[in-house]
Amino acid sequence: MTTIAIPPGMPQYDDVPRYDVAAVRADFPILAREINGHPLVYLDSANTSHKPRQVLDVLAEHYARHNANVSRSVHTLGTEATEAYEGARGKVAAFVNAPSVDEVVFTKNSTEAINIVAYAFSNASLRPDADPRLRLGPGDEIVISEMEHHSNIVPWQLLAERTGATLRWFPVTDNGRLDESGLTDLVNERTKIVSLVHMSNILGTVNATSRITARVREVGALLLLDCSQSVPHMPIDVVDLDADFIVFTGHKMCGPTGIGVLWGRTELLAAMPPVFGGGSMIETVTMAGSTYAAPPARFEAGTPPIAEAVALGAAVDYLTGVGMPAIQWHEKQLTAYALDALRTVPGLRIFGPEVPVGRGGTISFALGDVHPHDVGQVLDSLGVQVRVGHHCARPVCARFGVPATTRASFYLYTTTEEIDALVAGLEQVRKVFG
Repeated sequence: MTTIAIPPGMPQYDDVPRYDVAAVRADFPILAREINGHPLVYLDSANTSHKPRQVLDVLAEHYARHNANVSRSVHTLGTEATEAYEGARGKVAAFVNAPSVDEVVFTKNSTEAINIVAYAFSNASLRPDADPRLRLGPGDEIVISEMEHHSNIVPWQLLAERTGATLRWFPVTDNGRLDESGLTDLVNERTKIVSLVHMSNILGTVNATSRITARVREVGALLLLDCSQSVPHMPIDVVDLDADFIVFTGHKMCGPTGIGVLWGRTELLAAMPPVFGGGSMIETVTMAGSTYAAPPARFEAGTPPIAEAVALGAAVDYLTGVGMPAIQWHEKQLTAYALDALRTVPGLRIFGPEVPVGRGGTISFALGDVHPHDVGQVLDSLGVQVRVGHHCARPVCARFGVPATTRASFYLYTTTEEIDALVAGLEQVRKVFG
């Protein structure tokens, strides 16, 4: 593919993967829209990404020609739907280098995926014969961090309430990194599971987890990584990560809403009791009791999001075609450019790492005393779409003493011109609010 234009002042490397951003943008119909008479500048991909025609066409094609339920019928449509659904599972497994396709469980989103693990712990805790790694009670501990999305806080709070376990967390440093100074005390022989965000949805921090993983292995705990913000933006290899579970969601990686993924080690999924009961997750059912299917079916009760899974497979094909290393490099350049550009705006405060090392293309900031909602409304009037609020990460806002932030986030289709439009828009905010 052709190379991107490297902005002035950016490092010039000949051996990095690149792609034609203009050609990629042409694949996304929504990017041709105007908002309030201005070209759409979409800087909210950490919230949800846009979908290329290649994904939209597969979704429409499935419903138009192959619509049927899966794993239930021997007729032609049922066979086609099942093959497409399971084919998507295979694509997702390959995308994250899962050792087995059966380690990929389709869920509704990352939130549901985390809850499945948490409720499996809860259900196992009621069974004396359950795998002891999954049983929790008073005296046991769950470890998370202060930079988590609410979906990686609330399920563990509820699990602690149900089981009597204690919830503990890593604090966040002033520059938006995990504070690992208390690692040995925090992750100890009482720890049963550590659940951390891989890339923060509000600070942009990419957590280097190797020290934490080594400590988790040392004490015999389990590790879950919330990869909702990392899988769409960088190459992810579950073998290299050495986690026990990862979760991610389709709508942030050019796929549709309503589809997510729980990846888990084969032997752990096999040890986990089911969370949802119903059709497709059973082996046998009698009035006296039931036995359960092997994973992943055990965790996919009822009719699954079939078309969404098939379209997620198409999104994986699309991202693979562009190249995840190229996407990661493109966003690294954008992040460096944006950090420099935002520093030119008087009164602007960036939250999280202020260097493009160990961070992704998500930048949250405050502009003087202007409320983020006001910032967002002025930017929207100029066609610039950003996210405002606490970003489902309220403890982070509390940590930095603000009620909310404005967040700009980038993806494979973002350009430096769009970042320039953001900076120009912020200057307009300053004029409006003095």
